Amino acid sequence: MSLPRFFLEEQVLSDEIGEAFLLRLSDDDIKHVSVLRLKADEHIAVIDAHGDYFECAIVGYEGKLPIVSISAHADNDEARPYVVLAQGLAKADRFELVIRHATELGVSAFIPFASKRCVVKIAASKEQSKRERWQAILKSAAMQSGQRSIPSMLPIMDTSKLAVWAKDAKCILICWEEADFTQTLRDALSNTDPVSFTEDAPLLIVIGPEGGLEREEIDALLALHESSHVISLGSSILRTETAGIVAPALALYELGQLGGIR
Repeated sequence: MSLPRFFLEEQVLSDEIGEAFLLRLSDDDIKHVSVLRLKADEHIAVIDAHGDYFECAIVGYEGKLPIVSISAHADNDEARPYVVLAQGLAKADRFELVIRHATELGVSAFIPFASKRCVVKIAASKEQSKRERWQAILKSAAMQSGQRSIPSMLPIMDTSKLAVWAKDAKCILICWEEADFTQTLRDALSNTDPVSFTEDAPLLIVIGPEGGLEREEIDALLALHESSHVISLGSSILRTETAGIVAPALALYELGQLGGIR
């Protein structure tokens, strides 16, 4: 059974001097501890502000904050491909469904993509509150699925802003329902080294909204560099929320994650 997992925003556990010390959790995580009814001698997983993994034993409480001791420590030295999903804004809770499940898969960051055919429009005055909600969903999904870090939620971008941001991407996969079936995700990633996809040079996957991408949007992304590819996900026409989960799952598998072999 996996341990309950918590992420620390500022505390670095290797800096703690005493054998037992207070775990400085966020308010939301304090509530989570209370809901779980964690007791003394139970163990939890903690990812500190440096991204290091610790297994900690609860030895007591100071108010609502747990006092813990370290049982095991492992540096976060696992090299994983850095994958960013630019997901077209969708109706109702579809966007939230995508970011939750893609976090479970191992996507590293998300861009809410306001492409031309998006029905959903988010006013600038509401963007901050939306991103805070989305970031909370990412944290919850990362805790539930045992991720070693919480994905980032980047600002909402239209096609022109996305094109500027994407200039630093190592590879761009543009999923389009009108792409030739011979243009596959596997072919696009066949000669790439998984660990070469980093935060500074990520793999960017672009998914359009319900109405799809316009040709000029695709051309703008294709023109960025040679490693931009329009790909097909098969003969079925997928909903945007389905494609937003399937595409990163296939990409991560091809890069040796999710049971894939490289």
